[in-house]
Amino acid sequence: MSFDGALNALGHGIGAVLVSLEGNHYPFTARLNFFYTNNIAEYEACIMGLHTAIERNIEILEVYGDSALVMYQIRGDWEVRDLKLVKYSDLVAGLIKEFKKITFNYFPREENQLADALATLASMFKANRETKIMPLQMSIYEVPAHCFSIEKEPDGRPWFHDILEYVKNQKYPE
Repeated sequence: MSFDGALNALGHGIGAVLVSLEGNHYPFTARLNFFYTNNIAEYEACIMGLHTAIERNIEILEVYGDSALVMYQIRGDWEVRDLKLVKYSDLVAGLIKEFKKITFNYFPREENQLADALATLASMFKANRETKIMPLQMSIYEVPAHCFSIEKEPDGRPWFHDILEYVKNQKYPE
């Protein structure tokens, strides 16, 4: 699982991505309609991802985040000093007990692009109430969908012949 928080002029959002052993990606995102700091957003995103993993009965989880403060606090390497983060840290500690094995790993922001994009999407997308959007599907196309993909026209003329004739003569083809 990877997670991230985002803040911009349009709003606040969080994103998390569960990745299966087979490499399938399951994205989750939410808009935050309350005041928070960047670190609170990171904790919120992590907690959303942990809740989602628990709901799906995942027992072994590797967690990745690009917030050094949050990752090192969760792992116990750093003390939680900010009073606003103590309750978040306690909540994460409780959620961790739901897993047979869980690890927390810091990684650079450049490697957290999908969670970052989801958080940014949520921060920019305005909705009054909970909005359910069907699963996001991202495909990679190797060839264009435009008309150049047509190998050969039946009449032997180029694909744009009728358009060119219309522009020249202002008449539709027969």
